[in-house]
Amino acid sequence: MNVYIGSDHAGYELKQCILDKFTQDGLLLMDRGTYSSESVDYPDFSHAVAKAVEGDPTSMGIVICGSANGVSMSANKHEGIRCAICWNDEITELARLHNNANIIALPARFIDEEAALRMLEIFFSTEFEGGRHAQRVDKIPCGAN
Repeated sequence: MNVYIGSDHAGYELKQCILDKFTQDGLLLMDRGTYSSESVDYPDFSHAVAKAVEGDPTSMGIVICGSANGVSMSANKHEGIRCAICWNDEITELARLHNNANIIALPARFIDEEAALRMLEIFFSTEFEGGRHAQRVDKIPCGAN
């Protein structure tokens, strides 16, 4: 599975921590920027991750900004993207179980590195439950009703 990651300046440090940890574990993340803590526009990097996931339906993504709101809003503009803002373990698990989220949005200013890494482990290891949730997820795109 390919995993794409992107952040703005507020999420840059957390993104680097995640990249370092995944590299140590022998996993490869495709970094879509930003590449410094210099001020940038979050949609540029969120769109880059969402486009990559949109073009590779078996992939997943990680987007990070200060609150996770901006990157999530941007990513969710893309067809087939279900980006969930996650700030604790239970929300993260439910985003996968019930919503089949394919991108996780992390709020860098409100979680620490340990929590982020734990949530990513949950996000990537939790399978979509399907069943009654599948019909709901199928109704998410505009015009699906």
